[in-house]
Amino acid sequence: MPTTPTSLHKDHFNTFHTQPSTPQFCERGVSEGATLVLGGARVPRRGYFFAPTIFTDVTDDMWIAKEESFGPIMIISKFSSKNIDDVIRRANNTEYGLASGVLTRDVTRAMTFAERIDAGTVFINTYNKTDVAAPFGGFKLSGMGKDLGQEALNEYLKTKCVTLEY
Repeated sequence: MPTTPTSLHKDHFNTFHTQPSTPQFCERGVSEGATLVLGGARVPRRGYFFAPTIFTDVTDDMWIAKEESFGPIMIISKFSSKNIDDVIRRANNTEYGLASGVLTRDVTRAMTFAERIDAGTVFINTYNKTDVAAPFGGFKLSGMGKDLGQEALNEYLKTKCVTLEY
């Protein structure tokens, strides 16, 4: 089954197994010049646990800035708060669109970001807070359709969930 950006159905399992492992993801970030600030390795205990990981000095052209990690990895990139259009352009410059987050004191700016970002879930001043009544799911190659909420029944909409903590 073809897996092109226009395909409606994907070979998810094959795609998943061809993704780099979390340690390989971190190794690639370091080799590209990102600064590993925290974590980057398995937790030394029984099972497969990976330490929360933070990279800084990440530029838009780096592989780790464009790919999904499927691990507890945060990528921090610099931006100018004076140019929200550029921030949104950069954030949308990816094939994926599962979730996004913004931290700000400016609610108007936060809502502008939420409206224009191409991600299925937008967290404002929080992250990964979900509710079973709120739809969850991505855009673009992060998937089609929603889990949870009434939206799980509406597979043909492009719905966005915005969570704001003020």
